[in-house]
Amino acid sequence: MKTLKAIEKRSMPSLLEQRNNLITEAETLVSTVKTETRSMKEEESSRFDQIQSEIKQIDKTIQAETVAQQMASQKTQAKAPEQEEQRALAVDKFVKYIKGDTRALDVANNGAIIPTEIANDIITRVKELSPIYQRATVFNVGGDLVFPAFDTNSIVTAYVADLQELTAQNGNFTSRKLQNFIAGSLVTLSRSLLNRSDFALAQFVTNQMAQSISNFIERELLIGAGVTSATGIFSDANVTTVTPAGATFTADDLISQQLSIPQQFQNACAWIMNKATFAGFRKLKDANGNYLLNRDITGPFGWEILGKPVFISENAPTNAVAYGDYSGLYVKLAQGIEIQLLTELFATQHALGVVGYVELDSRIIEDQKISVMETAGV
Repeated sequence: MKTLKAIEKRSMPSLLEQRNNLITEAETLVSTVKTETRSMKEEESSRFDQIQSEIKQIDKTIQAETVAQQMASQKTQAKAPEQEEQRALAVDKFVKYIKGDTRALDVANNGAIIPTEIANDIITRVKELSPIYQRATVFNVGGDLVFPAFDTNSIVTAYVADLQELTAQNGNFTSRKLQNFIAGSLVTLSRSLLNRSDFALAQFVTNQMAQSISNFIERELLIGAGVTSATGIFSDANVTTVTPAGATFTADDLISQQLSIPQQFQNACAWIMNKATFAGFRKLKDANGNYLLNRDITGPFGWEILGKPVFISENAPTNAVAYGDYSGLYVKLAQGIEIQLLTELFATQHALGVVGYVELDSRIIEDQKISVMETAGV
């Protein structure tokens, strides 16, 4: 007798539920006959055949859905050349406008708005340039975002005597808000460069603006003061703090800081430090004389401490080290970057200005994921 095999597939739960119910019914029929050591009755045999037929029809329907999904995927892929063509046209218009053809872009009263394709390229480059922004939890929305945070210290567990009543305690929720703080960046381009036919103008503008915005965002995510600006990791009062044993960092201090993060978050953890701090760590050794800072030729950043990658940033303080899973840092970056061309302001310098505006805020929302250790020096 053919054995029916149950399958699990999330795409069509109603059909799968029917299929699994039918298999259960078939198994019950067979089990009953086996227990009673007899052959199937006519109605039982007829029902078993009917179950097999129904299951085959369900399998055909599921298979048809799979094929339809594959066809839809191929249809989506066929649109890719069209999207590339649209992007190429947008870049061409952008370059022509920069070089003086004002008809190339729709010009508003306050200047010419860069095509969305160019702005998206800049956002992509910002992610590539800043590993901190890349690892943070980013929300590309406008308006304020409010996140509830539960105070774990508001509930206390303790021993009680037999038949003694527990004292009711209220769990305290606080809230943390991400707002809109506007920041601007200005890049000037020489007209001499613009007039060169062999110069990759769109790529140059994208890279320059992305570099400027990336440096700004990374600085704010690390040392932003808050209140009227983004709140950085090293400035946030909600960050987990670790106190070193002495006036300078030691190997034991780093171990203590690493252990301050719960084990379930360790896989995504990394260190953040200033270049000067990094230089001091190059000389740290364990009790056996082995250097703590190891060369990691397989990783994108090249160095690791205690098995975790090291991110070096000029924006990090020289007397502090951050460690953790930086998805605990929430960032709100309003969808898109507003970029405009200033064609007349720098005319006397034979130059063109490109100005970009971003709306940004950041806070540590998941405190347990990130820790900071500060000391007087390394």
